[in-house]
Amino acid sequence: MEIIRIPKVMRDAAEGYRLRAKSIGFVPTMGALHEGHMSLVRMARAENDIAVASIFVNPLQFGPSEDFSVYPRDLEGDTERLRKAGIDMLFLPEAPLMYPKGFATSVAVEGLSEKLCGAYRPGHFRGVATVVAKLLNITSPRRAYFGQKDFQQTVVIKRMVKDLDMAVEIMVCPTAREEDGLAMSSRNRYLSEAERKAAAVIYRALSETSEAITSGIIEGRILKGLMNGILRSEPLVSVVQYCSVYDPETLDEVALADRACLLAAAVMIGRTRLIDNMHAGPGR
Repeated sequence: MEIIRIPKVMRDAAEGYRLRAKSIGFVPTMGALHEGHMSLVRMARAENDIAVASIFVNPLQFGPSEDFSVYPRDLEGDTERLRKAGIDMLFLPEAPLMYPKGFATSVAVEGLSEKLCGAYRPGHFRGVATVVAKLLNITSPRRAYFGQKDFQQTVVIKRMVKDLDMAVEIMVCPTAREEDGLAMSSRNRYLSEAERKAAAVIYRALSETSEAITSGIIEGRILKGLMNGILRSEPLVSVVQYCSVYDPETLDEVALADRACLLAAAVMIGRTRLIDNMHAGPGR
């Protein structure tokens, strides 16, 4: 596995593969890798000639009161895990090289970035879109791999790629889950034992709401009330930021779940913010 830290070196290496007609599969991460990340790595390896991963904790997507300084980091362990998984190149840039002095450009995907998580994390998706645009330019992949857990992120990135005519296919892969259904996330490391047990309520709320739709209950307000009630029944859920039924393309709430829809929720358990989602409805 080749480790590259300088964007120009990474770009030149990727261009060399492209000139030899080698397809690149790219997995961008912020490290603290778990099985969800590794499932993306395996898919990138299986579907491309060359597999590239990056580890970069992007400061632009964290608000001033968020967890950038304490975000889980395990560079040594992550590097070894990627090496064993057969990644061909690991891109490890530092912030001053990604955002050098005088950096003044950002990417904003308007109309999608302000909804759901964007309403609670102003500027977050501007930071996400900016760094992903840079990483795609640097690594020149044919395909880039993202997990469904961050569904809004995938919708924003797909729109950016379409609008800016980027020559990359965005692959959205199923959410990796723990045995009790909790979506795997680097932030799960923040949870105490009791909080970790309580966090399973998110998957239960999504699953029971999906089952309600299957049984014929399609009124959005009823489904939202059901999901909200299940989440709030867990004493360690301190805040329900949002939970409802959404259009998976526009991210708008829907009045009726009479077609394929998205169930999504964001909650605070202790000081940890957790998100999850599930496709539901006819034709999902």
